[in-house]
Parts: sequence; C-alpha cells; structure tokens
Amino acid sequence: MKALCIHAGPQALAHIQAQGLQPHDISVIPGAAGGPKGLILGPIDRYLFDQWLPRSNQAIDLVGASIGAWRMATACLPDPRAELLALEEAYVHQDYKLAPGQNRPTPQQVSDDFAANLHRFYNGRIHKVLQHPRYRLHIMTSRGRGLLKRDTPVRRTLGYGAAYLTNLVNRSAMGGWLERVVFSSPFLGHAQPLPFRVLDYTTRQFALSEDNFLDAMQASCSIPFVLNAVHDIAGAPTGAYWDGGITDYHLHLDYREAKGLTLYPHFQKNVVPGWLDKKLRWRHAATPFLGTTIVLSPHPDWVKTLPHGKLPDRTDFMAYQGDLKGRVNVWQTAIAESGRLADEWAEWLHRPNPGVIQPL
Repeated sequence: MKALCIHAGPQALAHIQAQGLQPHDISVIPGAAGGPKGLILGPIDRYLFDQWLPRSNQAIDLVGASIGAWRMATACLPDPRAELLALEEAYVHQDYKLAPGQNRPTPQQVSDDFAANLHRFYNGRIHKVLQHPRYRLHIMTSRGRGLLKRDTPVRRTLGYGAAYLTNLVNRSAMGGWLERVVFSSPFLGHAQPLPFRVLDYTTRQFALSEDNFLDAMQASCSIPFVLNAVHDIAGAPTGAYWDGGITDYHLHLDYREAKGLTLYPHFQKNVVPGWLDKKLRWRHAATPFLGTTIVLSPHPDWVKTLPHGKLPDRTDFMAYQGDLKGRVNVWQTAIAESGRLADEWAEWLHRPNPGVIQPL
C-alpha cells in the first residue's frame, strides 16, 4: 500500500506531462493550519528544504498559517533539516500544567507558554529568517472587525457566533467580522509582493521586522477560545489578531499568477478555504485557483494504519491529559511512519510517472 498520494491541477499536470518536474519549477510552497496534523509533513519538509530545493536558486514564496507559518519560518533558518527537527521536538513535547480540579489550560496559559516557546526557538535568529536570500515568508493572520476588534470572552463568543452564521450564508460576507492581514518578508523597506490574488476579504499586508515577527507568529497560531488574540502588532493597525487559518484554513488561494508551480505538502487532499468551512463539505472541492498546484498528501488507507487510525490532532491533548509520555509516543510513532511519504516522493522524483497523479 502506498502512503503518498499526488494530486495536481490541470495546468500543473500538463506541465509535468510535458516537462517533468524540477526544483526550479517551484515558486510557491504553502503550509496549512491544522495543529498537530502538520507533524506528519516533517519528513517531506526536511527532504524538500534540505535536499531537493537547494538544487535550484530561484526565489520561492513560503505562505503559512498557524503551524504552517511555524514550519515555513523554520525552513528559512540556515540549517533547515536540523531546525525542522527541533521544531518537531518542541511541538511534540508541549505540556500544560493544570491546577487541582482544572480540566484544561486556560487561553492565557496556552498563550503564555506558546509565546515563551517562540521566544526560545527564534531568539537571536529572527534576522536570519527575514534575510533569507531565496525564501520570502508570508505569515497569515486574521484581524477582527466589529465585536472582534478587541478580545474579551463576551466579544469573542458573540463575534465568532456571528461570523459562523454569516459564513454559512456566504464565505466572503464573513469579511464583515474578519479581515486577512499578511506579514511578509521585507524588501527595501516594504513587504515582498504576495504570490496570490485576493478578491474575497479585505486584505492588508505589512512588512515583517524584528519588532513584530514573534507577535505575528503568535497571532497566526492563536486559535480562538484556545489562545488569546494578540493585540496591536507593531507596524500594523491596532486591533485583535487571530489564527490565520480562520480566514485561510488551508490557504485555498489563487496562485495562478505566480511565476511557477505551487508545491503543497498537505495532510489531506482537500484544500478547505476557511476554519469555519471545516464541516461545509460543499466548499472542500478544488477550484480553478489551484490549477497550477501539486498537492502531496497521505493516502487515507495509510492514515488508518497510524495509532488510533488517524493523524495526530488537538483532541490528543485531552485524550492524553496527564500522560505526556503516552501522547509523545503516539505522535512520534506517526511521525516515524510518515517518513514513507518523503521516501515515496523522492522515489517519484527519481522516476517520474505522471500516470499516478490524480486530478485535484
């Protein structure tokens, strides 16, 4: 049984059939939100950034939300293989101490611990991320509007309730409650151009700096009701900033105007537009936006062979509450098994067979 599925949009498939696939063909790599699910992409990330992409020299845009932003930012450090392994280790060993009678950590606890983790991980090295000679980082965040302009328990509950109902009617209408804010690598005092078109939500873009990098990263990972919003990020408008996955859960964006192909290591075939679309299956199908995109994802039957028959996910924090060793063992087993994804991708690149590629 194969572990890896390869799907491609029509233009991407036509390119591969005519010319094959080389590192210099890639111009964009997205990294989706999805919490611990992203851990299984570690081996593919390490292969891409340590072995395959260094065979080329073109600029590449790395677009990330939530854990995807952490993965993409880490790939910008000088030794991506070692740093991506360190990221994996830091994420797997997250642990939140609970007081007697406390069932789960508070949003403030999770926010404080996560901020400390980010500081330890990137301290003294932010400039290396921002000054990478090839990789242009784009960190996705969601800025609140209306009730969500500030984060309080009442505003959060009412605001996201309204956003959910609005999104049911029309995805773009959710822009009345949230807007997309992208923090991008700097270039001559400005942000690097976005590698995608935006026509749905109000979209703002600001340059990353050493003053706002950690806050932008934390905001991109701040899941509502799990972490607190990050307020008033330096160099951007005042307000509450949340997880970039709310507006762009799997970064289903219009990459067709990018100069090359988009290579998308993902934990599933479907590229779900927004966090509030997770259960709205009619929005999960590929659109023409993904015409130049290649998605690398695990085969559903292979996923069933992992512990508990699923990918690591946030429910494991509760299932293994008080049993850090048990959760770590389960997650590390899944990560070790996911080495097959990287091996099969490397094998396909060595002996390309367009016939195994399925349409998105």
